[in-house]
Amino acid sequence: YGRYGEAVVEQNYKAVDAALENTFEVKYPDHVTSTITLPPVVSPDAPKFVQEVTAEIMAGRGDNIPVSKMPVDGRYPPGTTAFEKRNIAVEIPEWLPEVCLQCGMCSLYCPHATIRLKAYDAELLKNAPPTFKSVDGKGKLAGKKFTVQVAPEDCTGCGVCVVNCPGRERDPQTKEPTGRKAINMVPQEPVRASERDNWNFFLSLPETDPSLYNPGTVQGSQFIKPLFEFSGACAGCGETPYVKLVTQLFGDRTIIANATGCSSIYGGNLPTTPYTTRADGRGPAWANSLFEDNAEYGMGFRLTIDKFSEYAVELLDKAVESGEVKEDLAEAIKTADQSTQEGIEAQRARVAELKAALAKCNCDLCKQLESVADYLVKKSVWIIGGDGWAYDIGYGGLDHVIASGRNVNMLVLDTEVYSNTGGQMSKATPRGSTAKFAAGGKPTCKKDLAMMAMSYGSVYVARVSLSNPAHLVKTLMEAEAYDGPSVVICYCHCIAHGINTTYGVEEQKKAVASGHWILMRYNPALAAEGKNPLQIDSKEPTISFEEYAYGENRYRVLKKTNPDAAVKLMELAERDVKRNWKFYKAMSEMNLNGQEPE
Repeated sequence: YGRYGEAVVEQNYKAVDAALENTFEVKYPDHVTSTITLPPVVSPDAPKFVQEVTAEIMAGRGDNIPVSKMPVDGRYPPGTTAFEKRNIAVEIPEWLPEVCLQCGMCSLYCPHATIRLKAYDAELLKNAPPTFKSVDGKGKLAGKKFTVQVAPEDCTGCGVCVVNCPGRERDPQTKEPTGRKAINMVPQEPVRASERDNWNFFLSLPETDPSLYNPGTVQGSQFIKPLFEFSGACAGCGETPYVKLVTQLFGDRTIIANATGCSSIYGGNLPTTPYTTRADGRGPAWANSLFEDNAEYGMGFRLTIDKFSEYAVELLDKAVESGEVKEDLAEAIKTADQSTQEGIEAQRARVAELKAALAKCNCDLCKQLESVADYLVKKSVWIIGGDGWAYDIGYGGLDHVIASGRNVNMLVLDTEVYSNTGGQMSKATPRGSTAKFAAGGKPTCKKDLAMMAMSYGSVYVARVSLSNPAHLVKTLMEAEAYDGPSVVICYCHCIAHGINTTYGVEEQKKAVASGHWILMRYNPALAAEGKNPLQIDSKEPTISFEEYAYGENRYRVLKKTNPDAAVKLMELAERDVKRNWKFYKAMSEMNLNGQEPE
């Protein structure tokens, strides 16, 4: 445990000594005498399947479930993490409405989607619980009421929201900060019951009117219901905010191929599943294949969708020729602009009209077209995995897929180690960092996946971080809109780094400030306009790599175990960072196609 710091080692010694000193025999009766009854595993209003199957597995009684109650085809309902109500947080965030900037940062950073925003009509508050909080909306939300609500029984108490909240209470007289923010941690138990009522009321409010926000902004994206919620990821997880955001922006039409790793364990586990749906039943379709073939698996999704879409158009043309479908409806479907959420919803309405017309006819053509008509609505394919998959075991497949030119989006959750298996070194591990299989510090530099992907010239490539939420949202929107392969590499803080994940975003900011994690976008569409496709979105380094690195035990432990090696590797790592910054900066300033650099 030395890599976790001297304080942890001392605590372990004290724990062993205290255990020996406080070991006593406990005499217990031979039969149950307690009159205390345990609360039900799930709420009584949970669906029948959740009560009879999911809850029994949660209670550890899965072996007793009769086969007759199991799903015949193996399908399990989504969104079942909402029934867990684990109540694991000692403290939870409490909202201070009068201080709130209504920016949405707390919601975006929340790893478990337990903080939500809504704007709504004031008249809806007439049935609100007495402790339900609201405030007048600002800007485009003027005339509406605004609420930030926490799910008290689902929150893990990580505190990331509080650390990163920009709203600060000030003394009305001195104007000095009081130390309180718009979000503050309070003990969970005293407010559990009232906040449970507030959460349930909040869920009963309608979703925020899309005309009130721009989904391409931090605030706007957080008005959209996350379709990934209450996962079993670590408190303060650095991966889940990215996955959650993808489901907010594109979840109603997303098809996910997920590599094995942390993201598949917290994403597709049983008995409960965090992926969920909108009120109309639409949500992400998710599947997990092997570790090494995830990219190919996802490209298979794309090929299948494209083929079915082509087939649907062929059948649609035949249906027009036979007089079964009106020509103007068919033309509107084929030429529809589906580049925005509004366009997607309009296309769904057209397809619904088409299916209603087809249902009136019993011919083979209409039946076939009806069966594939939903493929006329745009689908967004996302291939998700960690650095162990993308940089190492699955890199050959990833390279094959981005070289194909197919319209797939790859989200790389880069923790710089194999997180799920315990923190082993990967090719994403930086020089000088310790990890399993690199106890003496990794001797070689981090693989530059972004540079390798950019070499094709036809791939949208980006490097993002939670340190700059506006850049993150903009990048995801651009990547999904790009008609071709996109690779978005996300910096993810992790418990394997030897940090307090409450301050994970602070570490991400230092990674960017040191130049270790250069925020950038490479958009081939700009090259077509005669512009340099590479844009550097972070500033020139303002701190040394050492200042960033020695804030984490994964680097710091080597100073204790092998100081000479630590000094040597840190010098080389610093050189890596400076070289990479100069290289990227020079590339971004290159004069391409005879155009002067901007």
